[in-house]
Amino acid sequence: MRVGIAGCGLIGGKRAAAIRGSDSLAAAYDVVPARAAALAARHPGAQACGSLADLFARVDCVVVAATNDQLAPLATQALQAGKHVVMEKPGARTAKELEPLLALAARQGLTVKVGFNHRFHPAAQKAKQLLDGGACGPLMFVRARYGHGGRVGYDREWRADPAIAGGGELIDQGVHLIDLARWYFGAEFTQVDGRTATFFWKMPVDDNAFLTLATAEGQVAHLHASCTEWKNLFSFEIYARDAKLHLEGLGGSYGVERLYHYQMRPEMGPPDTVIYEYPGADQSWMLEWKDFAEAVEQRRPVCGGLDDALAALRVVDTVYRR
Repeated sequence: MRVGIAGCGLIGGKRAAAIRGSDSLAAAYDVVPARAAALAARHPGAQACGSLADLFARVDCVVVAATNDQLAPLATQALQAGKHVVMEKPGARTAKELEPLLALAARQGLTVKVGFNHRFHPAAQKAKQLLDGGACGPLMFVRARYGHGGRVGYDREWRADPAIAGGGELIDQGVHLIDLARWYFGAEFTQVDGRTATFFWKMPVDDNAFLTLATAEGQVAHLHASCTEWKNLFSFEIYARDAKLHLEGLGGSYGVERLYHYQMRPEMGPPDTVIYEYPGADQSWMLEWKDFAEAVEQRRPVCGGLDDALAALRVVDTVYRR
């Protein structure tokens, strides 16, 4: 595929670097032309475009890496132009804003991937493999925490503006926790309880979100997302009848990525323990692109699509309404 990037900031750059195989970056567009020019210059053969129409004319697929308020509008234009789409999470500011894209993508016969790259971290993939293999037994509950500490001026960035972001920490890092829990349970959340708070940052959006979600089968996810986590943290614990899986770290400032597999013994007591460690650079962006490209080629569903984003946003909407 010839790929175009719409939005050439930090995430657009990461998405461009993750393109692999026979696919290549062909075009870049940004409302700040210098950013598009800089990204195109780093990728031989790529062209900086002065308009979205020019971008669409050069590509087969569009990566939408814009602010939350622009995700759904730009993805809509790309789909109307007949292009496959990779769009950043959360996909939109609300579920209502995202819903029309599902029907549009279906009518156009196009593939849309939403940026739930956390599914593609090796530890997350290994955990899914172990759970699907049956050795852990039925899932009971999840306990997860995800957070960072912000930075000077964080409360003046676009993520602190509800009109642009749609919310705060819940819609930012919280959607990753919601999506992972739903992915592992393989079920929708029929009960949503939660609270958001702004403890530290002087901004009109939340800097902490606390959620308790339940499926119809009674499985529970207890989630906390925070941008007052002064030491960056990712901890995702999955409790099953016969085992516990603990994912921690995402590489970089979040620490080395690991998966701890605690398998219960028949006599109980201390479990058998296996630790999987994944040092090195974050490979999730590249692996997510690989899944998307294969889904397009094979005409199969992606891992983390519009329906998944819609389910996560419905949880977010419910909590914010309360």
